[in-house]
Amino acid sequence: MKKYILILTAVFSFGYAAFAQTVKKSVVTNLSTERFKAITDNDKKGMIIDLRTSDEISKGFIKGSVQLDFLAKDAEKQIDKLDKSKTYYIYCASGGRSTDAAEYMEKHDFKRVYTLEKGFSDWVKKQLPVEKK
Repeated sequence: MKKYILILTAVFSFGYAAFAQTVKKSVVTNLSTERFKAITDNDKKGMIIDLRTSDEISKGFIKGSVQLDFLAKDAEKQIDKLDKSKTYYIYCASGGRSTDAAEYMEKHDFKRVYTLEKGFSDWVKKQLPVEKK
């Protein structure tokens, strides 16, 4: 009887270990507008990326953000040039493009990606600071 228990325990342990190795922790975190602002205000090493077009950015952007037009033909190539070990805070107009970009970044082994859940439109709606060129 003890022999069978040992065998079952060993089989269960190996199966669990194999399963645990295949489960990948998500590197993408969706943040509310308030949380996004609080975190980006305090993280001087992370990079804020605005995924909107130049026309959209002309109406305003979050201070310190860098444009990477996710609708451009070479957007994925631009993302691939980024340092995958850094922390990225990404946003778009309403959250759609940032969700797509975050999924792409996760699949390509980026370590930490945070998205502005409801996008720049919610940022403006909540009257948070906006820069203009």
